[in-house]
Amino acid sequence: MQNTRLNNLLDTIASRLSLWFLNPWRRLSLLVISFFFGTFLGTAISTTAGQKAELDIVIAAFLVFLTEITSRIFYNRNFFSKRSLWVEALNLLKIGFIYSLFIEAFKLGS
Repeated sequence: MQNTRLNNLLDTIASRLSLWFLNPWRRLSLLVISFFFGTFLGTAISTTAGQKAELDIVIAAFLVFLTEITSRIFYNRNFFSKRSLWVEALNLLKIGFIYSLFIEAFKLGS
């Protein structure tokens, strides 16, 4: 890419954020927030998709596809050796999403 001021600014912001997230407590807090956001996302998607009740199968297939892509990214050997922060956050978002769908299923079953 060209060496523009905007590109330099984005590179500086990315490098400072990566240094900021090297602190274990900040990293852990970001991962916990990611898990909770996945839980919220699962509840929100399941309730909004259930309102109309026309595209339930299509939305479910799309969500299964997204979770499988996320699993493929996380459990790929290239990313497994690095363990970058965004991959771990994406995996915890997926775990929170699946957990939320199980909770919604238990609520509907009772």
